[in-house]
Amino acid sequence: MTTQGKARILTGDTPTSRLHIGHWVGSLENRVQLQENYDCYFLLANMHAFTTRAEKAAEIRRDTIEIVKDWLAAGIDPNRSTLVLQTEVPAIAELSWFFAMLLPFNRVMRNPTLKTEIELKDLGDKYSFGFPLYAVGQCADILAFRAELVPVGEDQVAHIEMCREVARKFAWNYCGVSPDAEDADYEKLGSIFPIPKALVGRVGRLVGVDGKNKMSKSLGNAIFLSDTPKEIKKKLGQLYTGRQTMDEPGDTDNALFQYVRAFIKDEARIKELEDRYRRGDNIGDGHIKVEVAEAIEGLLGPMRERRAQFEGPSGDDMVVNILSEHAKRANVVAEETLYLAKEKMHMQLARRRLSFE
Repeated sequence: MTTQGKARILTGDTPTSRLHIGHWVGSLENRVQLQENYDCYFLLANMHAFTTRAEKAAEIRRDTIEIVKDWLAAGIDPNRSTLVLQTEVPAIAELSWFFAMLLPFNRVMRNPTLKTEIELKDLGDKYSFGFPLYAVGQCADILAFRAELVPVGEDQVAHIEMCREVARKFAWNYCGVSPDAEDADYEKLGSIFPIPKALVGRVGRLVGVDGKNKMSKSLGNAIFLSDTPKEIKKKLGQLYTGRQTMDEPGDTDNALFQYVRAFIKDEARIKELEDRYRRGDNIGDGHIKVEVAEAIEGLLGPMRERRAQFEGPSGDDMVVNILSEHAKRANVVAEETLYLAKEKMHMQLARRRLSFE
């Protein structure tokens, strides 16, 4: 528990593009709601973005700022939560090095999320040496802030499991905790790290508008949080179900009905649509897509309005100022964690002090 008596949360995003509605239902919605009762740290993994885009530093900077705008528009409150710019927290890089010594290389490469990314991005054997290291870095992101909960999408649960392994091994090697100890008892037994738990959003994996793959900018199948009503309607129109006529019975386990259940709030209406669709009761895919588009616009419209205040150069400056101020907060916690870790590792020879302009 933190000094405020609240459990701590750490989660975040790699700045590869703007955020989309898959991010919302998978994790971002959870983050906004959890701010009330948790000590929240939200991380921008701009260092990890270099693993596949090292030659595009200016784009990474732009995407970092755009994601912060998405966060603020979605309801992340900088007065209640801390926004962590990864490159401004040196303790994360140091902890990544130490944690890398606790994980066999083959264990890192067996991480299913890592293997999936290599396949989806068609990296083959051409990925950088740093690419698999980012999986270890994610452990450092979480443990640097001694987080107890990590809100993530379903595809990130494997990363959290590896983080749990690192926390346990550190405790066994350096804190005198028995490998037989229960996870809940680690801190009580002397570990400086809690064993974090994944917290999956209400929709673990939202399919993209191609109707097949997980929603992703790189696959061109995403509805972004900043999309206009016209763009939302056009993209939903591409969603393929295979159904031919409105009188034909339909399968409510298809992609379209995942959107119905994710974005239409009225449970009675959802059941009515499911019932009519299964029976082929004069209800077409196009009609349902229009209704879903209206529901998504009801969610995104207020976000676009909030985002408008951060547009243009002055908006970028506002974001940079927030990140600079929050870097001070983040480093207070991360530097303490690093000091405690080094103390357990018998490296307490000096203690640095960071200062920020």
